[in-house]
Amino acid sequence: ERERERASCGLLVCLTAIKYSPYPQLGSCKGQSFTLQIGYSLLFPVWRSVVFMESLNQHLECLKLLGDETEGQILESLNGILLALAEDKQRSSSLLTDSGIFPTLAQILKVNPSCAVKAAQVIAEIAKNEEMKKPCIDAGLVLALVPLLESTDQETLLHAGRAIGRICYENSDLQEQLVKTGVITSLVRILTDYPDSEPLVRVNLLALCNLANLEIGKEALSKTKVAEHLVKQLRRTENHQRIETIIEVLQMLAENDALKVQMVEAGVHEALSEILLRLQGSSQAEDMCSVKAASDLIVCLLLGDESMQKMFANGCGIIYQKVGTWLASNHPQLQLTGALAVANFARNDGNCVRMVQLGVVLQLLDLLEQHVENGDVSVQHAALSALRNLAIPVANKVQMLEEGVAERIQMLLRSEMAPVQFKLLGTLRMLIDGQADTAEMLGQDPLLINRLVQWCDAQEHAGVHGEANRLLASLLRHSRSQEVVKAIQQAQGVKHLVSMTTSEHVIMQNEALIALAIASAINLEVIKDSLKESRLVQSLHKLLRDEITGPEVKYNSMGLLCSLLNSGDLKQEVEEDNIKETLEKLCSHSNANVVKQAVMTLQILRDESQNTGFVSP
Repeated sequence: ERERERASCGLLVCLTAIKYSPYPQLGSCKGQSFTLQIGYSLLFPVWRSVVFMESLNQHLECLKLLGDETEGQILESLNGILLALAEDKQRSSSLLTDSGIFPTLAQILKVNPSCAVKAAQVIAEIAKNEEMKKPCIDAGLVLALVPLLESTDQETLLHAGRAIGRICYENSDLQEQLVKTGVITSLVRILTDYPDSEPLVRVNLLALCNLANLEIGKEALSKTKVAEHLVKQLRRTENHQRIETIIEVLQMLAENDALKVQMVEAGVHEALSEILLRLQGSSQAEDMCSVKAASDLIVCLLLGDESMQKMFANGCGIIYQKVGTWLASNHPQLQLTGALAVANFARNDGNCVRMVQLGVVLQLLDLLEQHVENGDVSVQHAALSALRNLAIPVANKVQMLEEGVAERIQMLLRSEMAPVQFKLLGTLRMLIDGQADTAEMLGQDPLLINRLVQWCDAQEHAGVHGEANRLLASLLRHSRSQEVVKAIQQAQGVKHLVSMTTSEHVIMQNEALIALAIASAINLEVIKDSLKESRLVQSLHKLLRDEITGPEVKYNSMGLLCSLLNSGDLKQEVEEDNIKETLEKLCSHSNANVVKQAVMTLQILRDESQNTGFVSP
């Protein structure tokens, strides 16, 4: 009635305009015709809307009499709803909500199989409106639609899939409920049976994308062969949006280790490498997005131990075969993927030895040299991570040092990027582990030592600060060289090792205590003033006195204390600080090694005439 009133008012305005117009030409037939045309153009949409809304009301009333309706009448009414939604979605949605038609639609789905496809199409259109999802859920339409996914009719599958997808979008509770009904099996079957149907594949992929984000969804998918079918789709399409959707589904599936293995066995990584080969030379934005998505998924598959080992295949796997090409390319994304691949393959000692034998070290060093000046930080970080992991097996250290790794990566000492500094320090520390000659050589390099001391002061980045201290301690521990002690003292690095003894990390405390003990045994005279200025004796007493200090730290603290007693000045500090009393208490400590070391240290203190040497911790 309101629409009729609006239409009548509009018509009255137009007629009045003709009658009282000040323009003579509007009084003529031509003028009247022109004005009526304007009125018609304004009023026709209103009239049309009124007609559709009246028609929609009639169709809704008919559907409520479902028991008295024939199949033809039901289909006609459903088509009428579709026409009304196409004409005016907002008003139609409002009428549909007020009419309470949703339970009727659920009944049609259950008891009228021949009308179900049209009902599903109507629901899919209704669910485009965000506000209409709740009435659909409340009426149980989702569970009523699920059985339609068992159909062999593609149109039924399409509309049912769209309807379910739209209603359940961003509703994790409803999605979990769907998975429990076994919908995953139906979706995989549809993907298997209709791989050539573009609309069905698109709807299926979007559904999998939503459900794969749930743990229960991943678990259900791991019991299917979904990876095989997704690989087929990935290989057959060149559509960027489709590629990215498939990769997005696979990326979510790859969060599950069992699915990682399934994906590798299905050849997902091979299909991804084909995409990289096809698109690597393109500068188009969408191609570059696809390259990044494919690269990220390859790296993700490498994060699982079993899937990584399958991909390595003793250096014969397709991805490792591509690594050399990627590292040598001019494409930063491929360089990054190659470096990350090596870093992940190098989580296994056997793989590390094999890759060093195959010559990957020189390829990584060449890559790093490309990025020294204004280089890509991500690539530098990844390449250093790879070198660090490769240097873990003892068998690799000698060969890597012979290939000049220690010298060549020092070109990155001038980097101001904390992530690069952190990885560089860790790589150098791993290389000198057990390698006395290399530790002695690096420990006398003034450029390296001065940079280390500078980074020991880098409080703004805890990782760099910690690694710099650890490398400084490692140079002393592994070289056991008087020249290295002198170099570190000259660079004013001893105070940082003293500070390191009070670190919150036990491993760093022990590394510092052992390094200082070695330095004291080798050349105490050179460093004793720095030790006094840094109040080392007082720090050691605190470690021995505190109950929270672990047995190993107490043991190493006493070992260092024994070395300090060879200096008259430091021995005097020990006596003045009354450490003897603390040592006597430690003689009843619960740890046997601590007790033994406490007794020995007390004996040295009591026998002032005895010339004691370094007691190795």
